[in-house]
Amino acid sequence: MNAHASLSPGDSQPLGHTTLAVPGMRCSGCIAKVEQGLSAVEGIETARVNLSAKRVVISHDPKLDDLDLIDSLQRLGFEAQAVAAMPVQEVTRDRELLKALAVAGFGMMNIMLLSVGVWAGADGATRELFHWLSALIALPVIVYAGRPFFGSALKALRHRQTNMDVPISIGVLLATGLSLYETAIGGDHAYFDGATMLLFFLLAGRALDAEMRSRTRAGVGALLNRIGRNASVLHADGSTERVAADLLAPGMVMLVAAGESLAADGTIEHGESALDNSMLTGESTPAPAGVGEQVHAGAINMLAPLRVRITAAAQDTALAEIARLMEEAGQSRSRYVRIADRASRLYAPAVHTLAALAFVGWMIAGAGWHQSLVIAIAVLIITCPCAMGLAVPAAQVVASGALIKRGLLVKDGSALERLAEVDIAVFDKTGTLTLGEPQAELASVPTRALPIALALAQASRHPLSRSIAQALASQGMAPTELDGVREVAGDGVFATYEGDAVALRRPRTDDGHMAVELVIADEAWPIRFDDRLRADAAQAIDRLRSLGIESRILSGDRNAPLAKVAEELGLESLGNVSPQEKLAQLDRLKADGFKPLMVGDGLNDGPALAAAHASIAPGTASDASQQVADAVFIGERLMPVAHAVMVARRTMRVVRQNFGFAIAYNLCAVPLALSGMVTPLIAAIAMSLSSLVVIGNSLRLAKAPE
Repeated sequence: MNAHASLSPGDSQPLGHTTLAVPGMRCSGCIAKVEQGLSAVEGIETARVNLSAKRVVISHDPKLDDLDLIDSLQRLGFEAQAVAAMPVQEVTRDRELLKALAVAGFGMMNIMLLSVGVWAGADGATRELFHWLSALIALPVIVYAGRPFFGSALKALRHRQTNMDVPISIGVLLATGLSLYETAIGGDHAYFDGATMLLFFLLAGRALDAEMRSRTRAGVGALLNRIGRNASVLHADGSTERVAADLLAPGMVMLVAAGESLAADGTIEHGESALDNSMLTGESTPAPAGVGEQVHAGAINMLAPLRVRITAAAQDTALAEIARLMEEAGQSRSRYVRIADRASRLYAPAVHTLAALAFVGWMIAGAGWHQSLVIAIAVLIITCPCAMGLAVPAAQVVASGALIKRGLLVKDGSALERLAEVDIAVFDKTGTLTLGEPQAELASVPTRALPIALALAQASRHPLSRSIAQALASQGMAPTELDGVREVAGDGVFATYEGDAVALRRPRTDDGHMAVELVIADEAWPIRFDDRLRADAAQAIDRLRSLGIESRILSGDRNAPLAKVAEELGLESLGNVSPQEKLAQLDRLKADGFKPLMVGDGLNDGPALAAAHASIAPGTASDASQQVADAVFIGERLMPVAHAVMVARRTMRVVRQNFGFAIAYNLCAVPLALSGMVTPLIAAIAMSLSSLVVIGNSLRLAKAPE
């Protein structure tokens, strides 16, 4: 379970927020059932379903605990459990699904072979033998492979609910029962092949959906791997113990060595150092950190040991919260999902009514109970809205998986809709168009001083020192020997060379540039740093331009360094803008009829990211920026931004195609079933193929763009 609290509007008491895994949710119709059912429970404010992740986020009175919420879901016919228990259970469930699929496939193929003999003209005792052999194969296969549907339907009926599995189960059981009756009386027709085929194709669709969701979860896991795996915990008796990150708890004290990644959020109790927070803030220069300062999991301690009292651990850290947001890749409350919701909500009563009308109508027409029942069974089977239910989530999940391959994580399926509509892109500069990684400019330093600079730089783990050391080492420079080398956190590296004091230190005057100062005796030389463009920035801008999207730069940086980047990329730019000015610029674009895409990384970009039609942040962005952005790209390449727009446009085309096919299928299939022109076998084939066509059409999105 994941839980935290926030204040309810107009209420001094905070609401609890709990995330539960609900593996029994099968279709978009379940969304309305869970959300509306939970919202009607006293003490529950809202419920939000993520169908692809099989989870529900519940805002509720803090007096309700997870057992109360799980019980409420059980009354609605859905089992639930804590999210922490999901990984192993998901793997087990997926394996059971594959086993059921294999059993259904085995039974279907063998029964089809026997059916071929019947279709080829087998008669009399031979036909009866084939029917009995089919029954012997079909009965255990249907019992085993049908468990996912029968169990779900039974739970729903016990709670006086219906779901998509109810008419499916009724159709399979009626077809099986009618087939047994036909076999027992020596009838001409049996439908064991139709029942097993229906189960096989339904299980195939669910297995594909499970595979797509597992790929999305893998991308989220990659983000969580950035957190330290374990930490040294200091006990009250002075002893230390190495503890896994998921076992850490608030109140513990952890010792963080120099060079170690923090495994939890906390407050520094002892020590001074510099922390590389680039993963969370996008700022490449380590920030000085001392007693009383807040630190976050994923930050790297650069200089000296620290003692940190944990305030948040495991799933409650800032980085874990980002990962939870990323996990919403496959489903949203998008316009297309709402369409599917409304269609699936009407499914069960509409299908039951149609089947009943078909049975009664054909009985009145004089067809007899046998033929009338066959037609009713065909109606139940052929009208299964799997294609409609899969139209949106299948496309969104596959598209999200394709983007993960290209280094971009989409947080919300509806973001794909908005990304498909953008017509102008607005970029921040530092950490977005550039890497936020400083490169030393050493032209102003005399050659004789460079070996000293290299020796001082190699004695420090500060990123600016590493930049100097890397630049000089790449030139084949050798460091000189220094005496008494020492590093002062936040100030610099100091030593003695041939009796003279030397230092690589923070500049004594600030001219607004990122710089350090090399000092030898009474002489000093500034070493400035330049932030280089992402290697493919120009290509990404050109790709967006080819999509009809013009780009511009809005940055809080000074105009001089901004102009250099703008000229190199051929873009309009505006510098020295505050967060309020960035927001005003975006509002102006929207007022002019544009749908802007904002790409930024800093806290100052947060309002603009939230206000844009769609927004993307780099993986090195501040946690606030990542939370409000629609998507996050990982790595040094900028091309994922262009890929996001390309895939989003393709996804919306595929979603419209899926809806078109699902509607066309039902317009053709339902009248045929009602008219008695479709047997249960043909109905099973038609319904199953409709789902596979939607999934297959969506799988075209799996190929990531070049």
